Amino acid sequence: MSGNDDPDFWAKARAHLVRYGGAFAPLIAERAAGNWFTDADGRRILDFTSGQMSAILGHSHPEIVDAGCRALGELDHLYSTVLSRPVVELAALLAHVSPGALDRVLLVSTGGESNEAALRMAKLVTGRHEIVAMSRSWHGVTGGAAAATYSSSRRGYGPALPGALVLPAPDTYRSRFIDARGVYDWRSELAFGFELVDRQSTGALAACIVEPILSSGGVLEPPEGYVSALAAECRTRGMQLIFDEAQTGLGRTGTLFACERDTVVPDYLTLSKTLGAGLPLAAMLTTPEIEDVAAERGYLFYTTHASDPLPAVVGLKVIDIILRERLAERAARLGERLKQGFSALQQRYECIGDVRGRGLLLGVDLVKDRRTREPDPDLAQRIARECLALGMMTSTVRGGFGIFRIAPPLTIESGEIDLGLEIFDKALGRALH
Repeated sequence: MSGNDDPDFWAKARAHLVRYGGAFAPLIAERAAGNWFTDADGRRILDFTSGQMSAILGHSHPEIVDAGCRALGELDHLYSTVLSRPVVELAALLAHVSPGALDRVLLVSTGGESNEAALRMAKLVTGRHEIVAMSRSWHGVTGGAAAATYSSSRRGYGPALPGALVLPAPDTYRSRFIDARGVYDWRSELAFGFELVDRQSTGALAACIVEPILSSGGVLEPPEGYVSALAAECRTRGMQLIFDEAQTGLGRTGTLFACERDTVVPDYLTLSKTLGAGLPLAAMLTTPEIEDVAAERGYLFYTTHASDPLPAVVGLKVIDIILRERLAERAARLGERLKQGFSALQQRYECIGDVRGRGLLLGVDLVKDRRTREPDPDLAQRIARECLALGMMTSTVRGGFGIFRIAPPLTIESGEIDLGLEIFDKALGRALH
């Protein structure tokens, strides 16, 4: 027997793979091109997750393939203190396109690393150690990033780093600060959260790390004005502000960076996922003033793949394509089509409680009852299985919520959006009967 049911393949997988994030999908991927991948049965699967939210230009983009192959034959990997032109050019380009004066750049491999780099620098520069993060955040699984991650279970791994403090995530759908009229008093919630932070703090508040849209936490988009108010609270306490734009950066939300909507420039901005268009590349950006102090104090963040030339070549090409093809504007336009489609489904299906998000990053929130807004994670899992059976890959968030995170590549076509909505509609019908 061959295809997706290949017994030898699955026997080896069971025998040799660590199970690192839930059950594996019941198929074997063979090829990927454009906005689709093909399984071992020859079925084409529409990728509504951009791989792991990373393949922002789709799969095997010809210009990315060409750039990567050329770099592999010229400059692949060097000692981390040896610089190359692609690394310096990518740092300069990121400084140019980023908001404010985020002109100093560290290139690493993963979002967890870029967040660790920012957290580590903030602690060194401020001389403090307390880090504030959102209650539905996801920043990584390494020490400091894991301590600031609350959207998945923290049980069983021992104590987090000292000084890990939490703010209530701005949930416009389920916050306890939504009154009987449906009005969300986020200002009172934010003030309450910082009151709790102040009571827990030992006087060593270093930084607040936040995603402009909390993607893994359920695609929670803060109300307009929230991020500015958050930044003001941080300034009052002498805290530095870190924006984790791993999943929102480089056009996905309709602007090059999601924080542009709020006109707030952080002290640090971190990127990953989208920067390499599926290849391992990440960046931490900060200001010259902060980096100068860190360097004077001996800042150390030395990894094997810091400043690697091959991924830097790819990163340069990714940004070139996004700017040249005006993909941020395209994401805003097609995202509106996608949102309208899901809103239309919401009118037909009582189980869709909320549709939210910006650009090509949407959350579809499934509920058992619209009045109580009780989540329905079991229904979400059934729908996800049906979507895959019908030929579309989807993503549901962790934490007991029945929330789909919809994040197709920026290269998605209008017809493919319509097809994705049609598949979701059929999967919903099957799952409910």
